[in-house]
Amino acid sequence: MSSDDLDFDPLSYEDLPEERRPAIWQALVPVVGMLFFLGVGKLVFELDPQFPLLLGIAFTALCARWWFDLSWRDLYDGAADSIVMGLQAVLILFVVYALIATWIAAGTIPAIMYYGLGLLTPKVFLPVAAVLAAVVAFAIGSSWTTAGTLGVAFIGIGHGLGIPAPMTAGAILSGAYAGDKQSPLSDTTNLAAAATETDLFEHVDAMRVGTLIAFAIAVVAYAVLGLRAGGAIPAGQVESIRGALAGSYDVGLYVLLPLVVTFALALYGIPALPSLGTGVFAGILTTIVFQGSPVVTTDPLAFHPEPITRAFSIAQSGTTPDTASDLVNSLLGSSGLTGASWVVTIVLAALALGGMLTRSGVLAAVAHAIAKRARSVGSLTATTAVTAFSMNVLAADQYISIVVPGMTYRGLYDDFGLDSANLSRAVEAAGTTTSAFVPWNSGGVYMAGVLGVVPIGLDLTASGGLGFHVLGYAPYYFFGFLSPAILLVMGFTGWCIRTNEGVETPEPGAGTGEH
Repeated sequence: MSSDDLDFDPLSYEDLPEERRPAIWQALVPVVGMLFFLGVGKLVFELDPQFPLLLGIAFTALCARWWFDLSWRDLYDGAADSIVMGLQAVLILFVVYALIATWIAAGTIPAIMYYGLGLLTPKVFLPVAAVLAAVVAFAIGSSWTTAGTLGVAFIGIGHGLGIPAPMTAGAILSGAYAGDKQSPLSDTTNLAAAATETDLFEHVDAMRVGTLIAFAIAVVAYAVLGLRAGGAIPAGQVESIRGALAGSYDVGLYVLLPLVVTFALALYGIPALPSLGTGVFAGILTTIVFQGSPVVTTDPLAFHPEPITRAFSIAQSGTTPDTASDLVNSLLGSSGLTGASWVVTIVLAALALGGMLTRSGVLAAVAHAIAKRARSVGSLTATTAVTAFSMNVLAADQYISIVVPGMTYRGLYDDFGLDSANLSRAVEAAGTTTSAFVPWNSGGVYMAGVLGVVPIGLDLTASGGLGFHVLGYAPYYFFGFLSPAILLVMGFTGWCIRTNEGVETPEPGAGTGEH
């Protein structure tokens, strides 16, 4: 039986035929196997995630064939459905890698670094970076676009100011995800509202208090961290960097055109992919007009393709700057469109594995087993949070971390007399924000790869690959910890909990029955 003939929803345990409902021990076998392959591959054999994930795919397929008699077509369709759901993330990865290369060649990122180094100081840089990232992400509705554009420039500025790159990345992520969560333009915000059958603006309103508190605490923490991290800058370092930038690139304000065009399209409501794609071509055009080496000729009408060829070659293959500063050269090195292939292979393998776990009913069984332990509003909130994070680990995609608990627990929240906005808030606070913690999740792969484009002397595929970068910035991604923590405080205290009757706090003991 192919997936086209399936008459059940693999995301819902109740909708699975009894013969295809995995017991919890059966569901945990492929889950533990996947984690085992990833752990042993990394810690023992120092492998990148691709082949451990492929082993996880093969093991999951064998379990599904052996226990539930799923056909290879069923498993293939499950993997394909998941890849289709995550296809936008894959395409954005390719586009952003090309965008970063073109914006470096166009002088856009060098100009942002040049002016930022002149205006910011080490002690205020981290909180300012977090706030600016939040404002931009809220305005355009995309944490990914924010990190892939301004975030890359902030990494360079922070390095010039003597701020460790992991701290800068943490501040960027905190701001980007906080702004994204509150933006009605965000795809994950809209998805959370849709999956839980919640009005979009009720969902945004329900998230507001928790998001603001978590982000405010994070900004204060970055201010304190900046006071400690922002020590004395080596004499002449900032001026040396700014001199190298100005000596190799035209840093006039007009080179910011690609940034203006991209954000203007996003503000107008154009989706992330076409906005970023337009940014690539705006970067190419800016490179040709303002950064191309002039061709000496006696014939003013002669056509010379060299600047055009160079600009498109940079978009494809990346940048290898040759400035007067080795530090600037390392900061502005990039791999272009072709450099995205390494991270895309991780995303595709992880999505395929997540799709097979979904199709076989493993994710539904795990969610169902977790839900049975909910006996109060607090435990239900914690259950939702644990499920959302678990889906980030198992399905490797933040969309699944929203959809699975969102669809699975709707009835449970109704049984507890709770408004669906509590569920939509929970899946965003613990799902969207934590995806960047998981090295093989599409969010973790993207953020580690994009913010690792300007590493501190490290190649992306060296020193532990993407996992190294995720583990590097994770301790400083304060909002990622605080968002689910505030959510749990709300659940266990009843603060800002909304009931179906509109009462903010349910009566003590509400929802303590058997579900």
